Amino acid sequence: MLMKLLAIDTSTEACSAALSINGEISERYEIAPRKHAELILPMIDELLSDAGCTLAQMDAIAFGRGPGAFTGVRIGTGVVQGLAFSVDCPVVPVSSLAAMAYGTMRELTVDNVLAGIDARMGEVYWGAYQRSVDGGVQLLGEECVCKPDETRVPESDSWTGAGTAWKTYEAELTGRFSAVLKGHCFEVFPRAQNIAALGVIAVNAGLAVSADEAQPVYLRNNVAVKRKP
Repeated sequence: MLMKLLAIDTSTEACSAALSINGEISERYEIAPRKHAELILPMIDELLSDAGCTLAQMDAIAFGRGPGAFTGVRIGTGVVQGLAFSVDCPVVPVSSLAAMAYGTMRELTVDNVLAGIDARMGEVYWGAYQRSVDGGVQLLGEECVCKPDETRVPESDSWTGAGTAWKTYEAELTGRFSAVLKGHCFEVFPRAQNIAALGVIAVNAGLAVSADEAQPVYLRNNVAVKRKP
């Protein structure tokens, strides 16, 4: 199916936007903590301008719906909802952990990825993903937020770890999964190019939603500290 799809991600320290035109993906990517709101719209404008496209020509807009940093996830959701409402375009929410797993599978040619993001407060955002028959990724079990010593792995003989959780809690996680761990990589973040690829698969599977249904996923219930009155 011929398709034009815009994708963004602001859920972690990385900020990125990507444009997929009939399977060809271009991307703008930068590690820029606390600068997502400043960078994301210029990235989008530059991609559309370089491709000679307009937002109204997009068949769908995909975004990293979390888990990740609360402020970043909120920025990404708000930006995509605003863009989608302005041109009446369907939206594809994509898991940030799934995007990390997909990118790791593509770059390292592996089939099983334990994706983990440092969630602060002694916890990690965690998901176990396997390569799926449609070329995307399949979640095994559920995504969760938990302490490193509470992480779980489905039965398999070979897994690759990916994400900032593996840097912050390297000793705990590598020790915990030493029997099945093939290797691990720290510098893996959700990227818009991978969200774009998964977004195209989701659109073809009929999984796009309306802008008002495009909701963030934080996993952690208490996303902000509330002051006592």
